[in-house]
Amino acid sequence: MNGYVEEYLHYLTLEKNSSPNTIVSYRRDLAKYTGFLEEIQVSDPGAVTAEHASRFVQQLEHNGLSARSVMRCVSALKGFHRFLLADGVSRRDPTELLDSPRRARSLPEVLTVEEVNAILTQEGLNRGDADAGDARNLWIRDRAILEVLYATGMRVTELITLRQTDVSEEGGVVRVFGKGSKERLVPIGPSALQWINRYKRECRVRLHRRIAGNDVLFLNRAGGQLTRMAIWKMVQTYAGTAGVAKDVHPHTFRHSFATHLLEGGADLRAVQEMLGHADIATTQVYTHIDRAYLKEVHRTFHPRG
Repeated sequence: MNGYVEEYLHYLTLEKNSSPNTIVSYRRDLAKYTGFLEEIQVSDPGAVTAEHASRFVQQLEHNGLSARSVMRCVSALKGFHRFLLADGVSRRDPTELLDSPRRARSLPEVLTVEEVNAILTQEGLNRGDADAGDARNLWIRDRAILEVLYATGMRVTELITLRQTDVSEEGGVVRVFGKGSKERLVPIGPSALQWINRYKRECRVRLHRRIAGNDVLFLNRAGGQLTRMAIWKMVQTYAGTAGVAKDVHPHTFRHSFATHLLEGGADLRAVQEMLGHADIATTQVYTHIDRAYLKEVHRTFHPRG
């Protein structure tokens, strides 16, 4: 069974161009599945029944796995068995009628415009682990990163892999490579471009000397590529020093980007394109936030609110 799993993951990587994160998650989910099948002594993929698949999902739920994780597992199972069916390994798909639990869709927390401004307009932080020159350089880099996150709504993985050549100052756009290496062009405002230019002029030129030949735009202190965790810690630090009480992470800027655009009257399809969502249903969650905002305005200002 494990051999078929590897073939399926290989297929996802080469033919479906699935992201590395998806491959890692599916590998973990299918390892649980094959382990379950071994326990009930089912080794032939063609012998798996709908009851087996259903019992596995029930076991996941019984073990306390979140609805979101169970949904991902079910997605992995369905894709795996469709692959086996198409490849002639199985004669039927035991997951065809398998239902995944419905997950209550919680609204993502967003920042107000005032909170974004408070985070962005800080005059740097006291970095005790760096000399004065490095501390100022890192503050300029951090400000440029925060500006880009809010200006484009890009994901943190997209940010840390952004190259200098992906930013077009003349066109006022940035080329972003999203999930599955799908490319999209996102407008970027003059404020973010101004800080990118300042960072490149005053900071990046010094960091780049430490590792030559690296075209990644935002560099760490050693001149290499930043990590997701480094961006997460940076965002948390700046939000904390700005006095923002919310749990702020890089994706919060993405949520805020989309919400503020829709509140300003932007078209949902345009926001979907900028976020790189394959399905507009994913973008529609922000319309719920917009309605919540409108209701709050109505309650606050209407005479009979």
